[in-house]
Amino acid sequence: MSNKKLRVLVTSGPTREYIDPVRFLTNGSSGQMGLSITLALLEKGFEPVVVSGPVSIEYPSEAEVHFVETTEEMLMKSLSVFGSCVGAIGTAAPCDYKPREFSLQKISKPKTGVGLSIELEQTEDILATLGKIKRKDQWSVGFALETENGEINAMNKLKRKNCNFIALNSPNSINNDSIELQVFNEKNGRLATLSGTKLQAAKKLIELIVNVHS
Repeated sequence: MSNKKLRVLVTSGPTREYIDPVRFLTNGSSGQMGLSITLALLEKGFEPVVVSGPVSIEYPSEAEVHFVETTEEMLMKSLSVFGSCVGAIGTAAPCDYKPREFSLQKISKPKTGVGLSIELEQTEDILATLGKIKRKDQWSVGFALETENGEINAMNKLKRKNCNFIALNSPNSINNDSIELQVFNEKNGRLATLSGTKLQAAKKLIELIVNVHS
């Protein structure tokens, strides 16, 4: 696989799902893994196309970067650029759920001792949606953050999202510079265990992808 100026989609960071104009659901994703993947792609001569949720990090100026907030916005932007890319790497942690209803006004705090119930519905799965339209000349990589039954859940996600690879990690990687990734594909199962800083692991992951698809 020649990697000269080939575009690769990278989703990065969290998304936000608003309850009212000032409150939202989100998670602790910092975008550090997405940044590391972006730097590793640049080093290998790829052209990263980053679709990122709200983060405090700065992506390199050499990358094409699109900022979004909600999971739907991340999905729509990813769909708009994926066709021009050779692959996609889903490091983002988009919200799996969103409020069924959005309040146009700030929700007032209930009386003391009174709870508040919010009904949630599932958001669209970005990587699974890309997997449905993926061409034979395209590849995709998913990330699975699991707290139990890691390998089983990761392999299930790989098949459900139609990924070529999936990288399993743990919550210990959130806001941590170090990471351990177990990389799987459907044909061989576990391909490798990659550890070190997030940048070191990202470089090893990109090297693995290039070697398999060369």
